Amino acid sequence: MRRRHEKQRGATMVEFSIAALVFLTALFGVLEIARMLWTYNAIADGVRLGARYAAMNCAGSTTAVKNMVMYGTAAAGETPIVHGLTADDVTVTYSNDINAGEVDFGVRQGTVTVSVAGFDFDFLLLPDVLGDVLTFPTYTVSMAGESAGYEPGGAGCG
Repeated sequence: MRRRHEKQRGATMVEFSIAALVFLTALFGVLEIARMLWTYNAIADGVRLGARYAAMNCAGSTTAVKNMVMYGTAAAGETPIVHGLTADDVTVTYSNDINAGEVDFGVRQGTVTVSVAGFDFDFLLLPDVLGDVLTFPTYTVSMAGESAGYEPGGAGCG
């Protein structure tokens, strides 16, 4: 009976090693997918937030709108919400010229379009399994100018 146990010595260690390898690979894969989905959602929400800010405020330049997308505030922050997102990735387009004086009820007439294109997501935990980089699709949000909070006789965009 002793000989049977001696032949199986170390088998538990091998089984544990194989099971741990499979389990940890799956765990890190789930973590990377969760981080990717969080990043995807954060960029989509930032683009929506930037478009909403541009539609409701009279920004003299696109810098404040880009800051809303990257930092969540009109003022520049220290670190962007999404690592690797830069102002060059964000595009802000107005359907009319802000300086043309085309205002109605204190806001620009027309729409604003905010987009983020070509953002590359870097996999950190399992780069060889999932690939090194995944390029996200273009995020685009268009909104019409709004007069929320405008007081007649007050300062408008024009």
